[in-house]
Amino acid sequence: MLGIGDYGAFCAAILLFLALPGPGTFALLTSTGKGGFGAGAAATLGVILGDQVLLWLAVAGVAALLAAQPVLFQAVQYLGAAYLAWIGLKLLFAQPGSASPVRIEPRHYARQAFLITLLNPKAIVFYMAFFPLFIDPASHRGTVTFAAMAATIAVITAVYCLLLCAFADILSAKVKANRRLARGLERLAGLFLVGFGIRLGTQ
Repeated sequence: MLGIGDYGAFCAAILLFLALPGPGTFALLTSTGKGGFGAGAAATLGVILGDQVLLWLAVAGVAALLAAQPVLFQAVQYLGAAYLAWIGLKLLFAQPGSASPVRIEPRHYARQAFLITLLNPKAIVFYMAFFPLFIDPASHRGTVTFAAMAATIAVITAVYCLLLCAFADILSAKVKANRRLARGLERLAGLFLVGFGIRLGTQ
């Protein structure tokens, strides 16, 4: 299909990648918990934009540059890891009853999700080494093929992430009714983010 080898497997691979717990998923759940479904939808937009930037950078050859320059890739990896750990530490050490430790305002949901996606080494590796496997050299149509892949990724990501945000929005109302539980979950989330940062920065 339009130069994409095994389109069904390509779609399944995207769903599998989205289903793996990671910083992007956490950004969606956190945004929804703090600002409702609208905030989750904005974060979804940020994730999609981040994915599109990574995909087209890979198309432009930046992925090959990162693969050939380990120091450059490592710098991106450390930057992403430090950003995630910084957010996690703010969540862990926020005082009870204080303002949101991440200081996310409605206009910032999309931007934060965009940055988390853009600086996530797992996503960079995905576009660098995984999606090219689905390009059929015999029927490849250049920009048309890449555009079809980009559109497919955007649509599947939008559907999956919006459904995830809808479920998270329903559950968040119950969590907010219990302040101690909400604070405990916030600290747990911070711990996971710090863990993500350490793991991404050391692997």
